Amino acid sequence: MTTLPLTALITLMAIALMFWTAIGVGRARVKYEVKAPATSGNDMFDRAYRVQMNTMESALMMLPALWVYAAFIGDTGAAAMGLAWVAGRIWYALAYQKDPAKRGGGFSLALLAVAGLWAGGLWGVVKALIA
Repeated sequence: MTTLPLTALITLMAIALMFWTAIGVGRARVKYEVKAPATSGNDMFDRAYRVQMNTMESALMMLPALWVYAAFIGDTGAAAMGLAWVAGRIWYALAYQKDPAKRGGGFSLALLAVAGLWAGGLWGVVKALIA
């Protein structure tokens, strides 16, 4: 059995990040009195909600690409790009809460990490298919 401990660790970090953003939304709901099921109502709540949703959308692309890359290329490279994604999403979340116009750096870092994981995973799969 091949083990991928670094990739597993990054996966757990991604889950923790999504949990952190969910807690942020819950806190914003209480602080800004936005009752469920409403998904808007106060600018600061809207920011927390968008951070959560955008992070989940990005994770939906990152996690499969992370595991495909790890399986076909390697654990260390997958983990390095996965860590870049986590760092980018944290940067994105903190920047978005302060000023949504300044979220671009974190967004770009996370997007580049996903693109690298996807391209590397594709290369590994194609290489395995033609071998």
